[in-house]
Amino acid sequence: MKLQQLRYLVEVAKQGLNVSEAAEKLHTSQPGISKQIRLLEDELGIQVFIRNGKRVVSVSEPGKEVLRISERILREAQNLKRVGDEFSKEAEGALTIATTHTQARYALPPAIAVFVRRYPKVRLSIKQGSPTQICEMVVSGEADLAIATEGIALYKELAMLPCYEWNRSIVVPEGHELTKLDRPLTLADIARYPIVTYDFAFAGRSKINKAFADQGLAPNVVLTAIDTDVIKTYVSLGLGIGIIASMAYEPERDINLQLLDAGHLFEPSTTKIGIRKDAYLRGFAYTFIELFAPHLHRREVEAALLARDPDSED
Repeated sequence: MKLQQLRYLVEVAKQGLNVSEAAEKLHTSQPGISKQIRLLEDELGIQVFIRNGKRVVSVSEPGKEVLRISERILREAQNLKRVGDEFSKEAEGALTIATTHTQARYALPPAIAVFVRRYPKVRLSIKQGSPTQICEMVVSGEADLAIATEGIALYKELAMLPCYEWNRSIVVPEGHELTKLDRPLTLADIARYPIVTYDFAFAGRSKINKAFADQGLAPNVVLTAIDTDVIKTYVSLGLGIGIIASMAYEPERDINLQLLDAGHLFEPSTTKIGIRKDAYLRGFAYTFIELFAPHLHRREVEAALLARDPDSED
């Protein structure tokens, strides 16, 4: 049994049972992958993949368990390599962060700037996506950390560490009627206008919906986006008023918009970091986490990774 055979198995499953795409992804040949998988099946004495002719059509029941164990073995093999690198190449390596647009654009830059200066030989990659997409990246090993407000708690494979609380504000064109109120803003005031805000899966959108529902209001959401800059652009064009994360307003850039605090109208949200519970983090990964969330020292992160899953059989 070879690690390469396990990689072939896992990649074929990842590519939707398409052996050709797995071969392309792994820079090898389709016949080579097929041969190695059959050799492994012969050694194990079971059929991992069910075939119709030469085409893989599904995963057998024992094959599902083989894939699960193979994924774990490959992760542990990667952890072994990281252990070696930690002591032989302490300040070199790679760190991949999966996050949403709002975090990448407005929350992460200060930590990233310091990190890059401190670790010039570490290849830092930022991957953007929806909360579901970025969590899947960490679960699959494509990324080391997920940073988001939504979604992380849904993945039992991930340890979750709270970073900071934030709330929302309303952005309107300069001179908008809402800027002339002589009293605190209300949800009823906001509901009178077309609204541009985040897609439901992003940035605590569920809390926005809940706040209106609790008061029996039905907001007129005319456009949703995953990108705060898109929201602000359409507000500038007069499409509606925007509900955005307060940190996403930049006075020096958003000169044609005005910000109205709405923190008293919505429950605060918490941005979190998600890490695979079985991950081995390099020292510079702990440094990055602390730069982003100063209260998360290495001991707090390690404690979260070691916390036992109450549903675990171990």
